[in-house]
Amino acid sequence: MFALADVAIPVIAAPMAGGASTPHLVVAVGAAGGLGFLAAGYKTPDVLARQIGAVRGDSAHPFGVNVFVPQAPPSDLAGVERYRLALEPAARARGVELPPTRVDDDWFAEKIDLLVDLRVPVVSFTFGLPSADVVARLHQVGTSVFATVTSVAEALQGATRGVDALCVQGPDAGGHRGTFNTADRPETVPLEGLVAAVLDAVGLPVIAAGGIHSGEQVAALLEAGAAAVQLGTAFLRTDESGAPHAHKDALADPRFTHTVITRAFSGRAARGLLNAFITEHDASAPWAYPQVHHLTAVLRADAGRRGDADGLALWAGTGYRWATAEPAADVLTRLWADASA
Repeated sequence: MFALADVAIPVIAAPMAGGASTPHLVVAVGAAGGLGFLAAGYKTPDVLARQIGAVRGDSAHPFGVNVFVPQAPPSDLAGVERYRLALEPAARARGVELPPTRVDDDWFAEKIDLLVDLRVPVVSFTFGLPSADVVARLHQVGTSVFATVTSVAEALQGATRGVDALCVQGPDAGGHRGTFNTADRPETVPLEGLVAAVLDAVGLPVIAAGGIHSGEQVAALLEAGAAAVQLGTAFLRTDESGAPHAHKDALADPRFTHTVITRAFSGRAARGLLNAFITEHDASAPWAYPQVHHLTAVLRADAGRRGDADGLALWAGTGYRWATAEPAADVLTRLWADASA
C-alpha cells in the first residue's frame, strides 16, 4: 500500500476540479519526484476512467484521485431560485440558458466502484468523510485513503474512519475550503498552527495545504512535523495545467490585486481573485452547493470561451503572485531545492 514516505519529494500537486489537474500535470509531477492528483469532481465516471488510463499509459509512478463527498440536501432552494433571477439578465445578454436546479451526488457510488476496480494508489476525499465501509473497500485493494480537514474537530472525526493520512487545509488555500458542511465558516487559524494542533490531537500523518508558495514555507512545515505539503495555485500557470488561459493570465495581471472568500460561483466558501462577478453577485448568493455551482457553470463556460476573466471563478491562494508560467517539473524541483537549502 502507498505511503507518503514512498514519494521522493514530499510535494503534492493538489487536485483542482474544473479542468486544471490534467493527466499531463499528474504525470509531470510524478516524473519529477512528487505526487500528482486527478480531480474526480464534476466528471462523469467514464471521463475519470479515461483520465486514469491516460496517466497509467504515460507513467508508472504513484498518483491519486480526489473525490467529492455528497452534500446534505439543500435547505435554501428558494434562495437558489432568487439567485437564478439575479443571474438571468447576464445570461440573456450572453445568449446563455441557465439550467434547472438539480440535486446530485456527483456519481459518488459509481466513482467508488471505479476506483476500487482500478486499484488507484491513493484516493482522497473532500467536503466530508467517506463511510467506514468505503474506506475498507479501498483498503482491501491496496489503496491508501486521505481525508481533507479544516479543523481539529474534523481531524478527530477523520481518525475514526480509518483513513491513512489527513490533508490539513489552512485559510490561505485557493479554491474551495474543504469544510464538512456547506455553510460552515472556515477556520482562520494559520496553517502552521492548525498543523501543530492536528498533530497534537491525532496520530496520523499530516499533509499541509493552503497558500504555500516558497521553499522556506515547505521547509518550515516539514520541520513542524508535516509528512508532505500540497500546492495547487503554484501549478495553475504551468504548461501542463488545464486552467483557462484567462485564468492563468489573471494570476499575473496587476488589475487583480487580491483574493477574497466568496460563495458567488458555487454556493460554498472558496478563495479566488476578486473580479466583477464576485463584486456583483457575492452578497446575493445562497449557501447552496452544488446547486449554485451548476447554476453558474454555463456562465463561467461562456466567459472562458470569450477569455473574460471577470466572468470566471479565478480560484487562487494568497500566494498567487508566485505562480509561474513554466513546466510543472521546474516548479517542483526549484521549490524543493529552495526548501532543501
